[in-house]
Amino acid sequence: MIKIINDNSFREIWEKKTIHPLQSWLWGEARKKMGIEVLRLVELKNKEIENVFQITIHSLPFLNKKIGYIARSVFPSKEVLDFLYNYGKKNNLIFIKIEPYEKKSNFIQKSSKVINQKLIVSKHPLFPLWTQILDLNKSEDELLESFHQKTRYNIRLAQKKGVIVKEESDEKGFKIFAKLYFDTCRRQNYLGHNYKYHQIIWNYLKEKIAHILIAYYQNEPLAAYQIWVYKNIGYYPYGGSAEKYRNLMGTNLLMWEAIKLTKKIGAKKFDMWGSLPPNYKLNHPWAGFTRFKSGYKGDFIEMVGSFDLIIDSFFYHIYSFLFPIRKFFLKIKKQLFL
Repeated sequence: MIKIINDNSFREIWEKKTIHPLQSWLWGEARKKMGIEVLRLVELKNKEIENVFQITIHSLPFLNKKIGYIARSVFPSKEVLDFLYNYGKKNNLIFIKIEPYEKKSNFIQKSSKVINQKLIVSKHPLFPLWTQILDLNKSEDELLESFHQKTRYNIRLAQKKGVIVKEESDEKGFKIFAKLYFDTCRRQNYLGHNYKYHQIIWNYLKEKIAHILIAYYQNEPLAAYQIWVYKNIGYYPYGGSAEKYRNLMGTNLLMWEAIKLTKKIGAKKFDMWGSLPPNYKLNHPWAGFTRFKSGYKGDFIEMVGSFDLIIDSFFYHIYSFLFPIRKFFLKIKKQLFL
């Protein structure tokens, strides 16, 4: 049985069932603050809540339609998919994108149970197919020794040169992080979220999930990471760095301190959030950050991927045609106004 819930009294049991910060109650509240509709579903088995699904609903004014997005849940059962399809039919949705937080190997074992003819592999994923996950069930000395030799050298170089890292999970720290993040977006021509988005996310997650760490050299910020810790897993969703003093390797030391912080809080794993596969091409645009992350010797993990549950096939084809055009104009707008 599938049930829609809106009552805040479900928050405690919801948090017990979620597996990722993007499914947390706080994340949903942050998205509501942005004016985005949030749908929360519970899947009941024998009158007990077995799984929860948080869906954000996004309006497409140019088509007078909506799309849904389920980020980092378990993979929905056929019953959930059928419910979502019927809900979408009644509420003017074109499709619902589903990007579960599950390894591909786990999905293969149960794929026969979730077959739905309306569910296809998405051509426009939001999350990378691969990530790197570091096992934190080691001592700090063992972790450091496991890193790539060059990464260890860079960490020690930064320490020797006088780079220091501070946790500044407050408004001052957020402003420093935001400046470095948006400087990096401009430098790398990356289409990141705007300042308002990041401010709202920080305001909601800072008490329970989010932390900010900043690397300094002579009181000048070199780099800043926003780190999340949720359900015994640390995550590295956002980061930024300055162009100046890059030779001091502040980002290497900052990542090491982020790993140590998540371990201290109680995390058993550290998810680097996204990566190319291990056999990546060196000329790929993501090769740089994949190489940087691989220096910490996490395991390359292939996730199950991105799927679209098609509800209105006619408008889905129109949306798929317009999607690359939309991305092109967003890129032009960014170049003109940033």
